[in-house]
Amino acid sequence: MNPLEIRESEIFKILEKIKEEEFVLIGGYAVNTYTLPRFSVDCDIVVKKSPFLENINTKLVSAGYTKKEEGKSRTAYCGEFLRYEKTEKNTFKVSMDILIDAVTDRSSSAVFSADWIFEHSDLRLLRGKTIVEKVSLRIVNPDALIAMKTVACRNTDIRDIFMLIIQVNNFDWIQQEVQKRANFKKQAKVIREKVSSIAFKNNLQGVYGYVDEKIFEKHQKKILEFCKI
Repeated sequence: MNPLEIRESEIFKILEKIKEEEFVLIGGYAVNTYTLPRFSVDCDIVVKKSPFLENINTKLVSAGYTKKEEGKSRTAYCGEFLRYEKTEKNTFKVSMDILIDAVTDRSSSAVFSADWIFEHSDLRLLRGKTIVEKVSLRIVNPDALIAMKTVACRNTDIRDIFMLIIQVNNFDWIQQEVQKRANFKKQAKVIREKVSSIAFKNNLQGVYGYVDEKIFEKHQKKILEFCKI
């Protein structure tokens, strides 16, 4: 197995080990549930303060993960979180980020409560990108995922929104949820300019692999509709 396969295989093993606990999968692995898969280094989950958090801690430690010192973890999120790391083949780290009671975006300080994330999640099947493994988990739904990523609006978030956009059920709901935490018009302008740029398709394919021209145009049309003010 190559390093990507080894890392993803480890993530699936630990998700299988903790799947009976109460948590919601977010971030890159959640995106993979709905789109052409992209590789994600970290696995992000949301929990509430409860015995389930201690159970997850116990299972991670028993699987060889070490809790990283507070203040030394780098993530797109702030607020209360824990990072666990495990070194694979003595060469690279696999990490699990646990967001506790809320997801707080580091750049904007916008907050999505754990209750909100649990409410907007469902039991779904996650499949591997480089491996044939699959696991059934509670995963944030595409509308909520797009709302979170529209608020954050980093380049990686915009690429994910572009790929997720045809899964949307309710544009109005997403826009309202974004507006509660950020200026939707401002975020939409950033997204619209990015996906209309000449370099965007190449950057997208650098992460997701080849994207057919017709599929690209379909997604671009839908995202411009979403960003229409």
